[in-house]
Amino acid sequence: MQQTILAISGKPGLYKLVSRGNNSLIVEALDGTHKRIPAFATDRITSLSDIAMFTETDDVPLMDVLEKMKTLEGGKKASINEKKASGQELRDYFTKVLPEWDQDRVQNSHIKKLITWYNILIEAGITTFKDAEEETETTEKASE
Repeated sequence: MQQTILAISGKPGLYKLVSRGNNSLIVEALDGTHKRIPAFATDRITSLSDIAMFTETDDVPLMDVLEKMKTLEGGKKASINEKKASGQELRDYFTKVLPEWDQDRVQNSHIKKLITWYNILIEAGITTFKDAEEETETTEKASE
């Protein structure tokens, strides 16, 4: 799942990889429109599995942050409205999700985007943010 969910710079929302064209990828919007569009090599396309959040120690993969949000929210949409919340409310909310986040390098806009993406994924019915293999590896490392 992680490799097929994409963020495209300059385009709002998230996209699912549908197929590959000659010089492009065919992606489908995860919002209610399910609109299919081509994404070209000139677009900055990033897989969600390649994104991480800054913390005071190591960077935390985005999938781990999304999993923590899901645990906090009980698998439902975010309890905070990212469009209306103040900067301090966003920071307080994100501290509940990831207490060790780097407050100098993570901007309010990053938190808003994270919450927006989380809501898009939940609405699209995507609630498994970690693969089964990763879950096992994480559990094994924790028990060592």
